[in-house]
Amino acid sequence: MLWLLNIIIKVTRLNGKSFHINALYIDMVESLPDLTITFTNGKKIVVLEKEEEIIQAIIQFYRTVNVLGLRDDEEERL
Repeated sequence: MLWLLNIIIKVTRLNGKSFHINALYIDMVESLPDLTITFTNGKKIVVLEKEEEIIQAIIQFYRTVNVLGLRDDEEERL
């Protein structure tokens, strides 16, 4: 069940309410200037987090499930 924690990314709406999103369904992340996350179903949300924070969380998830062919220990060699 630990792998499930890496799929979920905590984000904060502009009104300060926090919630979690599933990294598998993120299609696009844009700074417009507020960070807008577009999901594979076309739904969009605007959050307070920085673009780099969300990108790193997504990359960490894909590394955890080894979708990109990169493991955490390979990062040191890059």
